[in-house]
Amino acid sequence: MSAKKVWFITGASKGMGLAITKAVLSNGDKVIATSRNTDTLLEKIEEHQGNLLPIKLDITNETAVENAISNGIDKFGQIDVVVNNAGYNLLGNIEEISDAEFKKTMDVNVFAMTHIIRNVLPHLRKQKSGHIINTSSMMGYMSYPGNGSYSASKYAVIGLSEALAQEVAPFGIRVTILAPGTFRTNFMNEETLNVAQHKIDAYNLDTQVEQFTGFAGKQLGDPKKLAAVVLKLAGMPNPPLHLPLGSDSYNAILEVRKNEKEEMEQWKSLSLATDFEQQ
Repeated sequence: MSAKKVWFITGASKGMGLAITKAVLSNGDKVIATSRNTDTLLEKIEEHQGNLLPIKLDITNETAVENAISNGIDKFGQIDVVVNNAGYNLLGNIEEISDAEFKKTMDVNVFAMTHIIRNVLPHLRKQKSGHIINTSSMMGYMSYPGNGSYSASKYAVIGLSEALAQEVAPFGIRVTILAPGTFRTNFMNEETLNVAQHKIDAYNLDTQVEQFTGFAGKQLGDPKKLAAVVLKLAGMPNPPLHLPLGSDSYNAILEVRKNEKEEMEQWKSLSLATDFEQQ
């Protein structure tokens, strides 16, 4: 394997994906950068010395994913780091969310990620190396009203990745789960936010949307600093499996774990009451 790495990055034309793509190219590595809009990507990355392969890709289409991975390997010879960054967010309380809306969240955030993993693993196993970096969220460890579908998908990313890490370790493949807090991208912008179509007055979804978008431009996290951390991860022989990113994520996850432990201790007698009596 060459000293410089080949990266496969989804959602590369904006936000954290764009920041990671720029950092990787600046490091002299090669990037297979996928996006629904490669024109936007090329407008934002003018100089890449032939190290960038932009691929227009709908990650929910497994055949297209398979072709993108094959084309990337044909171009650069291998893939060393996979960053599953592309994501979809929907605000809506559970009663308000339609099956189609919930399915789209899961299709993009879970099933599309699985398409990529499934199709890249034969190549990584053959070369006996690789690093798969899956983007979850602080909301993969906790949830808030109106964010149930997004949290459900990000909880799924964590569960899938934990199993994956154990499955691929014998082949020299590493897995890291990123759990970003709030980062200053367009994720919370009103014009890019997806909102459930069926609103129920009792839940006051409009107020929830206002609270959510009110954070836009005020997020704690710097996408360039996140990209620098991801670049550093790719160079580690033993990277972490779980990595909160941002003080908000780190502190919130620790608080959730503390509260969970206290609750489990409070109800321990009920939990243990279901075992057969010891003979």
